[in-house]
Amino acid sequence: MTDLLICTALGIEARAVRDGIPSSAGGVEVIRTGMGPGHAARAEERLGKAGALAVTGFGGALGGGLRPGDVVVASEVRFGGRTLPCPSAPLLAGELARAGLPVRVGPLVTSDHIVTGAERRRLADEGALAVDMESGPVAAAAAGRPFAAVRVIVDTPEVPLLRPATIRGGVLACRTLRQVGPPLTRWAAAGGPRLVLFAAPRSFCAGVERAIEIVERALDRYGPPVYVRKQIVHNLHVVRELEERGAVFVDELDEVPEGVVTVFSAHGVSPGVRDEAARRGLRVIDATCPLVTKVHAEARRFAARGDLVALIGHAGHEEIEGTLGEIPDSVVLVEDVDDVAALPDGRRVSYLTQTTLAVDEAADIAAAIRDRFADAEGPQKDDICYATTNRQHAVREVAEESDLVLVVGSANSSNSRRLAEVAGRAAPAHLIDGPGDIALDWLADARAVGLTAGASAPPALVDAVVAALGGLGPVTVEERRVAEETIQFTLPKEVRSR
Repeated sequence: MTDLLICTALGIEARAVRDGIPSSAGGVEVIRTGMGPGHAARAEERLGKAGALAVTGFGGALGGGLRPGDVVVASEVRFGGRTLPCPSAPLLAGELARAGLPVRVGPLVTSDHIVTGAERRRLADEGALAVDMESGPVAAAAAGRPFAAVRVIVDTPEVPLLRPATIRGGVLACRTLRQVGPPLTRWAAAGGPRLVLFAAPRSFCAGVERAIEIVERALDRYGPPVYVRKQIVHNLHVVRELEERGAVFVDELDEVPEGVVTVFSAHGVSPGVRDEAARRGLRVIDATCPLVTKVHAEARRFAARGDLVALIGHAGHEEIEGTLGEIPDSVVLVEDVDDVAALPDGRRVSYLTQTTLAVDEAADIAAAIRDRFADAEGPQKDDICYATTNRQHAVREVAEESDLVLVVGSANSSNSRRLAEVAGRAAPAHLIDGPGDIALDWLADARAVGLTAGASAPPALVDAVVAALGGLGPVTVEERRVAEETIQFTLPKEVRSR
């Protein structure tokens, strides 16, 4: 049985793909079907024994933004009135991008003729990125097997076929096709049935949901633009979606016009930032998570009685900067156990914790503080938020059953990074922003995949990962739930329903 059968229309395409596949890659066959959907359909008998099917070769761009040599990975193939999904496209596209190729993911149309002029524009208006003449029949013949369609752009609306300039596009496309083969072999090697173990709870917490809703309601009530100091939560997808609705994210308030609506992020701000906003007449809506507000109140209470506050956390994190600003003359940042030894003697010590730390990491540092200062006092309730704690407990449980753990979250999300660290003690674990960040080599021997998401990562990203894995083979999903979360926070008066 062939592990991967790669179909091309032309001999020049087949040679370019073969040239790029290493000799050590077994179970890979490259065939020429002939040009057009008729020839591709007649090759169906040759497709039956392949574990995974791929179509590659040259293609035509339908709209602007694509140039000769660019790569299109089909998210779906439209052919003969049918739409054939290609769910593993983000995984393959990510692999091609890491190989240095310019990649786009989107719909591919299979036509029985060369598409030009008004038809080309119509297909582009319908959202398709590129057109070919062979992928549709092969996609239909896949019948549940892993399938991929990868087209390298030769012609564009500006440089159509049968023009001298297309020759240069063909040369570029051949060079690119040589680089397509190795990612396709890794894609096929990652195929097979899988068990996905959901850690629960996962994804958005109440504080994140509240912060996002505050920005959405502010946009609805006051209209765009609504300015937001820093990222409202640490997730690139959330930020992009809000930007599309009219939110403007800034690093500092001097980038905000005077008197406009301004939202403070969920991580909180220092009194100095609040004072600056007041001086500039900004219409502030505070989206600080109530659990962060609690830490600020504890910091002020400890400092008011004369304590030196050891703030356990990571330098540069926005939550830490806000808390440091509350009591600048009474606080010392403690990032690890070694920092405890540098705390000065002769003053009562209390300690507080960043809300998104790993539970055991923070506990070790707090224990070191109590060992050195016998009367050291901590917060009345644990500072690490319930959502962080629950997600860490849940991912620890699934990691013990997993060959691989994927944590969905952005790299600047502290709680997401901590989840990957916790999971990594039991199994290989990786932080990903979405399915395109999953290296196919991680999946080659992983039959049980643990999956969770940081408190700032949208649930839809988790669904996208499962869908992409499903494009590599059958997926069975089971959930491991360690807690139920019912906490809700009220909205600020500026955005409550009237």
